[in-house]
Amino acid sequence: MVPSMPVTTALLSAEETSQLAQSFEARPAEEVLGWVAERFAGEAVLTCSWQMTSSVLVHMVQRIGADIRIVELDTGLLFPETYAVRDALVQRYDLRVERILPLQTVAEQEAEHGPTLWERDPDRCCDLRKVEPFERALAGAAAWITGVRRSQSATRAGIRKIELDADRALVKVQPLADWSEEDVRTYLAVNDVPYNALHDRGYPSIGCIPCTRAVAPGEDSRAGRWAGTEKTECGLHIRSDR
Repeated sequence: MVPSMPVTTALLSAEETSQLAQSFEARPAEEVLGWVAERFAGEAVLTCSWQMTSSVLVHMVQRIGADIRIVELDTGLLFPETYAVRDALVQRYDLRVERILPLQTVAEQEAEHGPTLWERDPDRCCDLRKVEPFERALAGAAAWITGVRRSQSATRAGIRKIELDADRALVKVQPLADWSEEDVRTYLAVNDVPYNALHDRGYPSIGCIPCTRAVAPGEDSRAGRWAGTEKTECGLHIRSDR
């Protein structure tokens, strides 16, 4: 059984986190979401990049009626297909989505930092357009729900369904950590859930237009992100603690 834990928004201890991660490892994703909604009522945030896993988690949240905020980090550089699936999900589920924007428009960023910052300093660009808005989005939150999966890349292979994000003083929840791409696609098909059309055009991982390309057969699923650089993450999922 899942350990009985007192309802509190205090950060979990390392021991509690380990116990919960073990307990939830073989349990369905919806049970994980249900626990989050009860344990962190009104203080849980689901961030959506409008990739396939976002579609899955939005559907689950709506199906179980969970009190979870849904947040979009709109960098201003997303694909039309990304906005399209966001709109389709909003219409389908009557979603209330919080749209968080960078402090500067793309034009304002170019005026201050020069054009195509994403080519010259992609880490700085991600900091400005994604990480800083993300920190604002999580202000006051106790739990952060994300759709990352172990099978996406070597850097994510060791993630657990429940982790500590000690740097941000919150619990990081990854209900789909053990799902394969086939699991995701099957769930979407069975439940007739809208998903990003780019996934059917060779884009297993989707971010901003300038920093995302389609991948070739056999390539790592995240090879299309920041191609030609050593960068592998935008900065949201770099962890110093679990």
